[in-house]
Amino acid sequence: LKMDGINSSVVTEFVMLELSTSWEMKIFLFLFFFSFYVGIMLGNLFIVFTVIFDSHLHSPMYFLLANLSLTDFGLSSTTVPRMILDIFSEHKVISFSGCMMQMFFIHFIGGTELVLLIAMAYDRYAAICKPLHYLIIMNHKACIRFAVAAWVIGVIHAVSQFVFVINLPFCGPNKVDSFYCDFPRVTKLACVDTHIVDNMVTANSGLISMGTFFLLIISYIFILVTVRHHSSVGLSKAFSTLSAHITLVFLYFTPCFFVYVWPFPTLSLDKFLIILDFVVTPVLNPVIYTFRNKEMKVAMKRLSRQIVGSKESS
Repeated sequence: LKMDGINSSVVTEFVMLELSTSWEMKIFLFLFFFSFYVGIMLGNLFIVFTVIFDSHLHSPMYFLLANLSLTDFGLSSTTVPRMILDIFSEHKVISFSGCMMQMFFIHFIGGTELVLLIAMAYDRYAAICKPLHYLIIMNHKACIRFAVAAWVIGVIHAVSQFVFVINLPFCGPNKVDSFYCDFPRVTKLACVDTHIVDNMVTANSGLISMGTFFLLIISYIFILVTVRHHSSVGLSKAFSTLSAHITLVFLYFTPCFFVYVWPFPTLSLDKFLIILDFVVTPVLNPVIYTFRNKEMKVAMKRLSRQIVGSKESS
């Protein structure tokens, strides 16, 4: 993508919002972000490697889980490392190109994750509601199509907004009212009326986020209703699993609502709610989707023993 907007812009860098001026709070935030990011990195990457190298996990559900873990790691990596560095930095600035790239990858990976969540809900629907046809519905080709569609839609989602913002003229204020770059915050700094662009961003990110949210909730409710007709024991087990998924969905989409849909952008709550998407949810995903799964835990122990054994033998 050619950044034609850079040549015509006076602004060459943006100043980010300071999370806190208190030294004690800065230390707390540093420890909080650093520990969570280490957990995100180790947890999600270990899941990806476990699924790849353990033949027992070469199934549709775990294939989609590996892709989800990859997007969780990528989404956090677009913002959290810089947030950690900026905590004690006196000049919290990001270059124009760096800001543009951050926005692009946030929406590229975020859009991919939305499609993967839908694919995983469909996978659970097929497994619970149509168990006899599960392997036919979720065959190898179907999984590959889901994954490819997710990454392609992620690119389309990001590019469809990025091409409008990159060409906006930035010649005046350069203080972003946030601690990361995102379309609604950056477009406010343009030297022209961005009403049309803002509406487009809201329609794109807002509608796709809320549409995915309601689609996921409806699918989970449909699964629970279907299970209820078959077995009360099965309903209890399904509700235990899906309630955790629904909780995660609410945590993931609540910040999206405040950032892209909420009509009162002056509310400062959205700045801190978005930490849920970048820091908290990527840690909870491995816990809820995999670490509670007996088969995954056994596979992880098996892979850990292999790694330790290879080190001892060497």
